[in-house]
Amino acid sequence: MKNCATDIMQYLDGMQVTSHEILDKVENLYNNFDYNTFTKADVKNALSKDVLSISDYAALLSPAADEFLEQMAIRAKQETFKHFGNSVGLYTPLYIANYCENHCVYCGFNCMNKIHRAVLSEQEIDDELKAIANQGFKEILLLTGESRKKSSVEYIGKAITIAKKYFATIGIEIYPLNSDEYAYLNKLGADYVSVYQETYNRQKYAEQHLMGAKRVFPYRFNAQERALQGGMRGVCFGALLGLDDWRKDAFAVGCHAYLLQKKYPHAEISFSCPRMRPFINNSENNPKDVHERQLLQVILAYRIFMPFASINISTREQQSFRDGVVGMACNKISAGSKTGVGGHNGNEKGDEQFDISDPRDLVQINQMLESKGLQPVYTDSQYLI
Repeated sequence: MKNCATDIMQYLDGMQVTSHEILDKVENLYNNFDYNTFTKADVKNALSKDVLSISDYAALLSPAADEFLEQMAIRAKQETFKHFGNSVGLYTPLYIANYCENHCVYCGFNCMNKIHRAVLSEQEIDDELKAIANQGFKEILLLTGESRKKSSVEYIGKAITIAKKYFATIGIEIYPLNSDEYAYLNKLGADYVSVYQETYNRQKYAEQHLMGAKRVFPYRFNAQERALQGGMRGVCFGALLGLDDWRKDAFAVGCHAYLLQKKYPHAEISFSCPRMRPFINNSENNPKDVHERQLLQVILAYRIFMPFASINISTREQQSFRDGVVGMACNKISAGSKTGVGGHNGNEKGDEQFDISDPRDLVQINQMLESKGLQPVYTDSQYLI
């Protein structure tokens, strides 16, 4: 597969071309979303409904909703308890490689950033996974940089095969694949796929993704659908809040997930809410106009609009914020996170993707959850054969 593109809508050789049905709908909704037209009455009307429309969701993301955050938090907590009880899922990420062929200006792994690159060997992957499992984790998220050359599908498949020895649930956050490749990884044991569009603004997307396969906007957009076609149980959505207008990007994320859920009712939908973070050689990389109050509004809107979806809060965020939203709107939280290659079994082998904000380990997160009357859950699934 070639490694560059000029037109962000032009597929590269080897990329599976799929329908733009949902993409066209999301972009139409995105382009017509004027959040300044919503009023307090619109927000009240949205909160009065048991099931929200896309227009109601838009109202919850508008400036008019700012003074309703307390009411939104109450509603979100009710919905969270209704669908998840007091349980909170726990997991940790393992980066197995940080080579990348993309030039994404906001990411520490981008191919132009001079960092220490590494790929874990099969033995090193086994050692890392065993160390993580010995801490008590039952769910793992495997991550790589976006390089098919250094982190091939076969290499990722071997990592999944090793992970299956130790973990009941295996997620992957890698470069987008074709549906047959997702089917291959699913057969080996992968359960869900996380792919973040970063921004749904085509112009901004082109400005932020200067080189590499990631520059192809529709191929990335349709990754979740191809993952479901490949048999994955669940898919995760998100935008990197701070790259562009956070209200419009969060709106597009919700619409994207909502429309895909309608097309694939069996799919387990989840959201992640990452904000920009500093990385090596770019300590000023921070979200623009996305403070904790704005992030809270996004998370609450996700929960109220799609109450059955899982919402994860990562270690990008400060301890106090994570403690506040878990159980209220977020039902999944990471612990003992490291964003460099390896590191769970000693020293990191390669440099990190970004700086984390909450370094607490599994024991500390577990204690925090129990102190709030929440039930730590280490897995929500189990292989029967």
